[in-house]
Amino acid sequence: MTLTDTFTNEALHVTVVVDRCAGCQECVIRCPSGALSMEPHTWTAIADDDACVGCRQCVRTCPFSAITVDGPMLVAERLDPPLHQPVELRGNVEETRVGFATWDEAIAEANRCLNCPDPTCVRGCPAHNNIPQFIAAIRDRDLDEAHRILSRTTVIPDICSRVCNQSAQCEGSCSWSLAGGVPVAVGRLERFVADHAPVPAPSMTSEAWIEHAGAGLSVGIIGSGPAGVGAAWDLIESGASVTVYEKESTPGGLTIWGMPDFTLPDAVATRPWQQLTRAGVELHCDTTIEPGDMERLLSAHDAVVVAHGAGVPIRLPVPGADLEGVVDATRFLQGAKAALEPAGDATTFLEGLGLDPTASPCQILVLGAGNTAMDVARTARRLGLDVMCVDWLDERFALARPDELAEARHEGVEVRFQRTLTALHGFAGRVHVAQLTLTVQEEAARPPKVITGRYDRLRVDLVVMAMGYRVDSSYAEMLPGVPIRKTVTDRADQRWTASGILANPASAYAHRSPVGQLALGRETALWAAALPVDDRLWVVGDALTGPSTVVEAMAQGRRAARAILDAQPSRPDHVRDPLGAAERVLVCYESEGGQTAALASNIADQLSAHGARTTVLPISSVGARELAAADAIVIGTWVEGLVVAKVRPAKKMRKWLAALPRLGNRPVGIFCTYGVDPKGTLQEMREAIEARGGVVIGESAFGPKDRNGADPLAGTESFARHLAPQVLRESSIGGPAANRRGQQSVRVAGR
Repeated sequence: MTLTDTFTNEALHVTVVVDRCAGCQECVIRCPSGALSMEPHTWTAIADDDACVGCRQCVRTCPFSAITVDGPMLVAERLDPPLHQPVELRGNVEETRVGFATWDEAIAEANRCLNCPDPTCVRGCPAHNNIPQFIAAIRDRDLDEAHRILSRTTVIPDICSRVCNQSAQCEGSCSWSLAGGVPVAVGRLERFVADHAPVPAPSMTSEAWIEHAGAGLSVGIIGSGPAGVGAAWDLIESGASVTVYEKESTPGGLTIWGMPDFTLPDAVATRPWQQLTRAGVELHCDTTIEPGDMERLLSAHDAVVVAHGAGVPIRLPVPGADLEGVVDATRFLQGAKAALEPAGDATTFLEGLGLDPTASPCQILVLGAGNTAMDVARTARRLGLDVMCVDWLDERFALARPDELAEARHEGVEVRFQRTLTALHGFAGRVHVAQLTLTVQEEAARPPKVITGRYDRLRVDLVVMAMGYRVDSSYAEMLPGVPIRKTVTDRADQRWTASGILANPASAYAHRSPVGQLALGRETALWAAALPVDDRLWVVGDALTGPSTVVEAMAQGRRAARAILDAQPSRPDHVRDPLGAAERVLVCYESEGGQTAALASNIADQLSAHGARTTVLPISSVGARELAAADAIVIGTWVEGLVVAKVRPAKKMRKWLAALPRLGNRPVGIFCTYGVDPKGTLQEMREAIEARGGVVIGESAFGPKDRNGADPLAGTESFARHLAPQVLRESSIGGPAANRRGQQSVRVAGR
């Protein structure tokens, strides 16, 4: 047999290194064009060049680097409608980015989709929209079907398709993009569906997991931004009673006050809440919920979702920051949006900022070059102001979408990178001069260095601090463990690795975003949204992770809603008949010789006999997804160490316990198996679990057979008998006996 078999045609050449091919069929399964198959005698991959389109999915997914593809990508050019650039910018708030206008345009772009068997674009989408299926519906000219497909995963396709950074999400994860080419215009195709057929309103869904699951359930939601929309939508569709508390006079959060009409028209931004209130959501605007109100809310509702968003503007603490004429992005955007409305008064707004609209164009300095700064700067241009944006990052590592940055510059915004504000100087109490110091940045992961002594001085009439927003810190004490970091510390799930999304960054067209790592980080947050941080209390969106994107927040809100419907929490004084009375118990273990695994399985059998629904898994298979689906947890480990050395839980168990997400007062039973003496093993496990917000309700240590030859498996019966009353529905999270704060665990003697 030769070292390689090469299959060629004039356009593409596919080479399979036979000696490397292990016959795993990963490439065959994921090839979207059917160009790969298995040679029956050697059971190695073979390729048909005539069927190959050059997407390189086989190259990315082969675990042994046995395949190479040479030649072009056989795909039509992407169709991008030109920007709508107003002839007269001043006062014009028409949308600048347009969608596909005709079926011919949409279908031409839809035909570029490969309909991949394992679509990486779906993994790259924070909501996991079934992108190939809704694009297939467009090819069939069936907008109703496209909406049905999208509605399974998103309730705001009209908003997301306009404001998502698709290059770092679905489009950056497209097979064409990962191959270095131009991705399918997923965002514009999603917008085509939303623009040409109404987004369906909330209705009682036929999906079995949600139908009538919320009957009798009362849920309060703090905040009406995208996270609140997602949670309210699924809950109202399930038949729950939903009350939303919003501190502003208009619902919508950042999509209303933080996004100009030329990016997101009000008619689109307000659509979800018009539909939700008509569906029965009770909306209380101009209602601020303080941390001290939480107990009252929990008494009024079976569950509360904290979705208040990141609305506190970040201000740079430099000398002169307290001068007149230094404002934050929120004040500027809210006032400018009202001023640019048909009945608005731009002159009064500018005068309120201390500017003279009749003088020569005023010079506005915008601090930052992210999406918020671009919105501020482009809005200022529509008010007739001269604008300069400065950011201390190198432009290569800028936070703004490159297309948005290009649009701002086209509209006359001057953007300078590698500069930071170090001082403001005033005259008669008002800002007059900004001192900008030069910076240098060599790597994206490292912050820039300020070059001492090298600075510019800029005359300014107004300074707008637009470095973004942070979450209100007043909730910090009552929301332990948040915000969480969207990072992945362990090896990626094999399904993600095999898909190929982690093999390459996005293409140059999609701005080379590390789409695989970004997607995995979002998964961490998505499953954390399903875990309550305390009894009957869930946190989503910016409140959970810090500033995030619209689609992330919406997806987290929906995930929390589904977790609430699964958990069926209840106020202590609220008696109702929840669906599915059996408690969901996860029994997980770390086992070396098999003894601990056998005990875990036996404990699960005993709990099942008492009416629990049990799942048994090794801790290597347990992550946030599995924890979120459990109402109670039983954790077992073998004991590591010798009598003369430190005796403690197994190393893998210690590492796993340290990485646990917040458990939100979930009841936990713990056990260990030992050969000589477990010493402080159970205590160490208990302390680790309590540090993550779990409540240990029982513990037991199981030793070797006693002198009479009794099997330690027999001891699991008493352990399970002790745990059962505390993990069944009458004592479940949110039930009559749910308040476990300060509850003492009980040691059950093992053999």
